[in-house]
Amino acid sequence: MPTYDYVCKACGAELEIFQPITESPKRKCPECKLLKLRRKIGAGAGILFKGSGFYQTDYRSESYKRGESAAKSSQESAQKSKDDKSSGDSKKKTPKAPKSDD
Repeated sequence: MPTYDYVCKACGAELEIFQPITESPKRKCPECKLLKLRRKIGAGAGILFKGSGFYQTDYRSESYKRGESAAKSSQESAQKSKDDKSSGDSKKKTPKAPKSDD
Protein backbone atom coordinates (compact mmCIF):
# COMPACT_ATOMS: atom_id res chain seq x y z
CA MET A 1 0.00 0.00 0.00
CA PRO A 2 1.34 3.42 -0.88
CA THR A 3 1.79 6.44 1.33
CA TYR A 4 0.05 9.59 0.08
CA ASP A 5 0.99 13.17 0.91
CA TYR A 6 -1.87 15.53 1.78
CA VAL A 7 -2.06 19.27 2.38
CA CYS A 8 -4.94 21.26 3.90
CA LYS A 9 -5.92 24.32 1.87
CA ALA A 10 -7.46 25.93 4.97
CA CYS A 11 -4.83 25.55 7.72
CA GLY A 12 -1.78 24.48 5.65
CA ALA A 13 -1.26 21.25 7.59
CA GLU A 14 0.78 18.64 5.73
CA LEU A 15 0.52 14.93 6.49
CA GLU A 16 1.17 11.49 5.06
CA ILE A 17 -1.50 8.81 5.04
CA PHE A 18 -0.86 5.11 4.38
CA GLN A 19 -3.87 3.85 2.45
CA PRO A 20 -4.83 1.38 -0.30
CA ILE A 21 -4.88 2.50 -3.91
CA THR A 22 -8.56 1.59 -4.17
CA GLU A 23 -9.53 3.90 -1.31
CA SER A 24 -10.81 7.34 -2.29
CA PRO A 25 -8.76 10.40 -1.27
CA LYS A 26 -9.35 11.83 2.21
CA ARG A 27 -11.19 15.17 2.37
CA LYS A 28 -11.46 16.02 6.06
CA CYS A 29 -8.40 17.62 7.66
CA PRO A 30 -7.52 16.03 11.03
CA GLU A 31 -6.24 19.42 12.32
CA CYS A 32 -8.98 21.93 11.47
CA LYS A 33 -11.76 19.41 10.67
CA LEU A 34 -12.67 21.26 7.43
CA LEU A 35 -13.19 19.50 4.08
CA LYS A 36 -10.17 21.23 2.51
CA LEU A 37 -7.71 18.33 2.49
CA ARG A 38 -6.14 17.69 -0.95
CA ARG A 39 -3.87 14.89 -2.09
CA LYS A 40 -0.53 16.15 -3.39
CA ILE A 41 0.86 14.80 -6.64
CA GLY A 42 4.30 13.45 -5.93
CA ALA A 43 7.17 12.30 -8.06
CA GLY A 44 6.82 8.81 -6.68
CA ALA A 45 9.43 6.63 -5.08
CA GLY A 46 12.77 5.91 -6.61
CA ILE A 47 13.45 2.44 -7.94
CA LEU A 48 15.95 0.42 -5.99
CA PHE A 49 17.38 -2.71 -7.56
CA LYS A 50 18.55 -5.15 -4.93
CA GLY A 51 20.15 -8.48 -5.58
CA SER A 52 20.78 -9.83 -9.03
CA GLY A 53 19.24 -7.89 -11.87
CA PHE A 54 20.00 -5.48 -14.65
CA TYR A 55 21.82 -2.24 -13.97
CA GLN A 56 23.15 0.54 -16.18
CA THR A 57 26.64 -0.94 -15.84
CA ASP A 58 25.43 -4.27 -17.23
CA TYR A 59 25.12 -2.76 -20.69
CA ARG A 60 28.33 -2.63 -22.69
CA SER A 61 29.70 0.50 -24.31
CA GLU A 62 29.79 0.85 -28.10
CA SER A 63 33.60 0.52 -28.20
CA TYR A 64 33.38 -2.77 -26.29
CA LYS A 65 30.73 -4.05 -28.70
CA ARG A 66 32.89 -3.14 -31.73
CA GLY A 67 35.90 -4.90 -30.21
CA GLU A 68 33.82 -7.94 -29.38
CA SER A 69 32.41 -8.19 -32.91
CA ALA A 70 35.92 -7.81 -34.39
CA ALA A 71 37.22 -10.58 -32.15
CA LYS A 72 34.27 -12.78 -33.06
CA SER A 73 34.77 -12.27 -36.80
CA SER A 74 38.51 -13.03 -36.53
CA GLN A 75 37.68 -16.15 -34.50
CA GLU A 76 35.15 -17.25 -37.12
CA SER A 77 37.65 -16.74 -39.95
CA ALA A 78 40.29 -18.72 -38.03
CA GLN A 79 37.78 -21.52 -37.47
CA LYS A 80 36.84 -21.46 -41.17
CA SER A 81 40.47 -21.72 -42.30
CA LYS A 82 41.00 -24.56 -39.83
CA ASP A 83 37.94 -26.34 -41.23
CA ASP A 84 39.20 -25.80 -44.80
CA LYS A 85 42.55 -27.39 -43.92
CA SER A 86 40.93 -30.36 -42.22
CA SER A 87 38.50 -30.87 -45.10
CA GLY A 88 41.45 -30.82 -47.51
CA ASP A 89 43.02 -33.69 -45.56
CA SER A 90 39.86 -35.74 -45.89
CA LYS A 91 39.94 -35.31 -49.68
CA LYS A 92 43.28 -37.15 -49.87
CA LYS A 93 43.05 -40.70 -50.95
CA THR A 94 43.23 -43.25 -48.25
CA PRO A 95 45.03 -46.47 -48.93
CA LYS A 96 42.74 -49.24 -50.02
CA ALA A 97 42.61 -52.48 -48.16
CA PRO A 98 44.11 -55.38 -50.12
CA LYS A 99 41.62 -57.63 -51.84
CA SER A 100 41.23 -61.06 -50.44
CA ASP A 101 41.05 -63.94 -52.87
CA ASP A 102 38.31 -66.18 -51.57
